[in-house]
Amino acid sequence: MPDTAEAPPALAAEAHALRTQLHEHNYRYYALDDPSVSDAEYDRLLRRLQEIEQVHPALLTPDSPTQRVGAPPLPAFDSVAHALPMLSLDNAFDDEELRDFERRLRQRLKSDVQIEYVCEPKLDGVAVSLVYERGVLSLAATRGDGYSGENITANMRTVASVPLRLHGEDAPPLLEVRGEVYMPIAGFEAFNRRALASGDKPFVNPRNAAAGSLRQLDSSITATRPLEMCAYSIGRIEGVDTDEISTHLSALEALKGWGFKISPYARAVTGIEACVAYYQDMAARRESLPYDIDGIVYKVNSFDLQRQLGFVARAPRWAIARKFPAQEQTTILLDVEFQVGRTGAVTPVARLEPVFVGGVTVSNATLHNQDEMERLGIRIGDKVVIRRAGDVIPQVVRVLSEASDSVRKPIIFPSHCPECDSEVLRADGEAVARCTGGLYCPAQRKEAIKHFASRRAMDIDGLGDKIIDQLVDEGLVHDPADLYTLSLEQVAGLERLAEKSAQNLLDALAASRATTLARFLYALGIREVGEVAAAALASHFGSLEVLKAVEVEDFHQRKGIKGLGQKKATALIKAIASAEPPQQQSLADWIAGLGVAGINRALAEAIADHFNDYQTLNLVTVEDLQYSHKSLIEGIGPVVAEHIVGFFRQAHNLEVLDKLTDPKRAGIHWPEVAAEAERDAQPLAGQGWVLTGTLETMKRDEATDHLQSLGARVTGSVSAKTSCVVAGDSAGSKLDRARQLEVEVMDEAAFRAVLRKYGRISD
Repeated sequence: MPDTAEAPPALAAEAHALRTQLHEHNYRYYALDDPSVSDAEYDRLLRRLQEIEQVHPALLTPDSPTQRVGAPPLPAFDSVAHALPMLSLDNAFDDEELRDFERRLRQRLKSDVQIEYVCEPKLDGVAVSLVYERGVLSLAATRGDGYSGENITANMRTVASVPLRLHGEDAPPLLEVRGEVYMPIAGFEAFNRRALASGDKPFVNPRNAAAGSLRQLDSSITATRPLEMCAYSIGRIEGVDTDEISTHLSALEALKGWGFKISPYARAVTGIEACVAYYQDMAARRESLPYDIDGIVYKVNSFDLQRQLGFVARAPRWAIARKFPAQEQTTILLDVEFQVGRTGAVTPVARLEPVFVGGVTVSNATLHNQDEMERLGIRIGDKVVIRRAGDVIPQVVRVLSEASDSVRKPIIFPSHCPECDSEVLRADGEAVARCTGGLYCPAQRKEAIKHFASRRAMDIDGLGDKIIDQLVDEGLVHDPADLYTLSLEQVAGLERLAEKSAQNLLDALAASRATTLARFLYALGIREVGEVAAAALASHFGSLEVLKAVEVEDFHQRKGIKGLGQKKATALIKAIASAEPPQQQSLADWIAGLGVAGINRALAEAIADHFNDYQTLNLVTVEDLQYSHKSLIEGIGPVVAEHIVGFFRQAHNLEVLDKLTDPKRAGIHWPEVAAEAERDAQPLAGQGWVLTGTLETMKRDEATDHLQSLGARVTGSVSAKTSCVVAGDSAGSKLDRARQLEVEVMDEAAFRAVLRKYGRISD
């Protein structure tokens, strides 16, 4: 029984403090769209206040957050009074509380008859009310404080899933529909990607995205947001036979008939144990849904029983919500460590004060990359919100409050790999920084060896993933060169490898020593260097020793001044010709003073630095000024060039290369690549060939080697520049594309005739 005695002063003070906190959290959440606590923390505060008020009713005040929903509407919108209050729901936090809910219903109904419920997912969005008069949408409002909300009619008209006119001949003359506006996960992620790309602030989660979108004063902005609405109940209805809509489920079906989207997962079940089973089923489905849900809503299906059960001050007695474990929680960032993935990606990992979230205790979370850390403005010691959804890796989503300067420490992104000390590089336009020690780095070891041994690389038959895992785990192989030092005894000792299989593997390793430079370069696993790029590198440079010394400038040719296009260059030439030569001022000042549109101080300095003096500048042409960039090797752009140079710049990689090519160690070798003059004289030099379909007499790799030995480039796609397409059995879209472009096509017999003509095959 509740205690009616005067409450202890300490509890009275605690209740007052809780009300103050919850009012502030409501204001930040509803009015500012800037929540300051996680969902779990808010629920904990509200539950504590409910407990105090239940034991000491004298502490209950009319303005308590337990007695109303939300916060007043934003002053920028017109206020709308709800004809029927939009009340909240009580919550059950476990199966037993759900069973208590049914016991209360039976006591009030004075019946032991099994009750039928409708179970629906609780969408995590914004509750709205839509009013239709004579079948046309006339008013849309947010829930607000439950009694009045914000007029968002113009914004709701932009949501595609909201009917502007009711469907069907039986539409009522007056209808108020209640539902949830939300942003699907795919739309949310796409919106945030665009926001980050344009330098805008992304939303924290789909619920905030939906709330922020509906609170736009400019409805054209709302129209660009991927919002949807799902209807979940009828508020008011006039002019129809309500006997035909006697249950909640029939009301949902009526709404569907009038053109509203309803939950496809709404189910009528009998008895509370069926409700428990529904909760478990939806909890298992939760992560596969295309939108966020934060629990289940249970409603007594019969409207007659709903009327008998009635309402309490802030909620109906006939409905209850069962929440899922919170996906967000608050904790402290203790430290940041940097992990290296199997592809060399360096990822910052937050070490956290352990906290229970999403059903598990979390002490680590990803910070993604350097850009994300800068966007968050995070430092060690800060209070942060982490989010964990199902099996997704926990992530830090925002900083709640910054620690004091005495505690706060900056996070320094490493310039060298924490695993192997190789240089960490981040290519232009990429968010991820990567370790460049691919052949040596322990974190990348297994992946590097698997790629090295693959069929299109060194083609080491019998060296599968599981054997590589064993070799690395047993400490027998640390880099690809160690493969060639294995003994029969070591290999035969591996699980599921008999002596004969072990000898076959050693024979395959021995056979792989004889290869081509193109295959070897591909086997090294240099980022973004595929088979075509590897062949182009081998053909252009002709030697591994030359490649070891390359610079980025060896891959492309730049002319002119970056930032000067043809239009600016032409205008500058005219301005120079008509102006007096510079007297006392610097050349940069003189250029800036010419007043050419688009040439600012920084660009003027770049021009002056490039041409050095007025006499030289006065003789330049538009072609000298206009910026141009030309790749010297087809398919190798500036980003790939940086990857190549970075790879060969690492001492650890060079050590492994020396071991691989040393005749006394691994002994990998290949025929000398023809000199450039000789390559130009090859019969297929400068031609691009494409292979498609299945060849009966040779493997695709073998055909590629034949073509490359004759000077051809073998590419994976057909274009107008393609010289010939070899079409085997089951040739598909590439053959169709070749015919559209009128590119020469030959079958396998004709291809073999070409190879015989140039001495590649003898039959």
